[in-house]
Amino acid sequence: MSQSEFLLSKLAEFWQFTGFYNVEFTNVIMLCVGLFFIYLAIKHDFEPMLLVPIGFGILIGNIPFQPGNEIGIYEEGSVLNILYQGVRQGWYPPLIFLGIGAMTDFSSLLANPKLMLVGAAAQFGIFGAYIIALYLGFMPDQAGAIAIIGGADGPTAIFLSGKLAPNLMGAIAVCAYSYMALVPVIQPPVMRLLTTKKERLIRMKPARKVSQTEKILFPIFGLILTCFVVPSGLPLLGMLFFGNLLRESGVTTRLAKTASNAMTDMVTIILGMTVGASTQASEFLTKETIFIFFLGFCAFVIATCSGVLFVKVFNLILPKHKKLNPLIGNAGVSAVPMAARISNDQGLKYDPTNYLLMHAMGPNVAGVIGSAVAAGVLLGFLG
Repeated sequence: MSQSEFLLSKLAEFWQFTGFYNVEFTNVIMLCVGLFFIYLAIKHDFEPMLLVPIGFGILIGNIPFQPGNEIGIYEEGSVLNILYQGVRQGWYPPLIFLGIGAMTDFSSLLANPKLMLVGAAAQFGIFGAYIIALYLGFMPDQAGAIAIIGGADGPTAIFLSGKLAPNLMGAIAVCAYSYMALVPVIQPPVMRLLTTKKERLIRMKPARKVSQTEKILFPIFGLILTCFVVPSGLPLLGMLFFGNLLRESGVTTRLAKTASNAMTDMVTIILGMTVGASTQASEFLTKETIFIFFLGFCAFVIATCSGVLFVKVFNLILPKHKKLNPLIGNAGVSAVPMAARISNDQGLKYDPTNYLLMHAMGPNVAGVIGSAVAAGVLLGFLG
């Protein structure tokens, strides 16, 4: 073989390894999805801490390549596959919950414990979506993994789907984070539809001051009470309450700062990128993915309706001076603090002096606990 023929054969061989040669139409679709996520994050500020890593991960996961070179996220031994094990084996979600606990102030919930019921009511979105998923033909374990999207908690969705339906985890994770970013779009119309102008103007009493002793005891007793009921939720609930004790104990400030800042940021980067990369077109673009996105939307709507309607019904038995503003009902989902900010923004639209943020934070942080408990219940029954 002459030198020119050798070079031509090598060039032809190199061409077969390029993305241009291996590209398929489905790759192009997913690359556009990744670019759209990045656009929403940067242009419209939709949860940029989540959508930028996920969007770029979608680009990484859908660069066409020739299989067999340990490149793709589903190829054993590849760097991406090793990082993805933290998602598949459920290592990352508990670390995220540790950070959430370390940065969350539960005072608004402790000051008004009945707000825990609002957070619990919003979890009906999970069980409503579970019933719809069964009706659409999903197996019980798959339905449970999909339904947890209604908790508006990405790490919980990843943790549960990794246990119950690993083959659907990429679609479930992307769906959960996508709808978390779209909470400001989904919830307000539902809140306005279900409330009257008079209800939106309800003023709630200022919360009482919570003692430091109460704050310290809460994560200890919270862990014991919740995990004795649902031991299967221990990886999430244990880390959540541990992180909160680091925050409130007063003697582990440095550990709390590390958990809530540097560690959470690092895990969020890796988690978001690997979840995005798991949307490899061959695994992601399926009929099940369309159903999952539909069910995720249903779950969010049901959760918002459940929270708002529960407050309206609860007000029927509360004294006039203790009535709750139904606009805080949406905050029962676990999207902290975004859902609480939406409650506050909607309240200020109808009364510029009626600040609902601190009141809405009660059901919002209760939703974090509630979604983890719901995940433990589903894992206990279906795992």
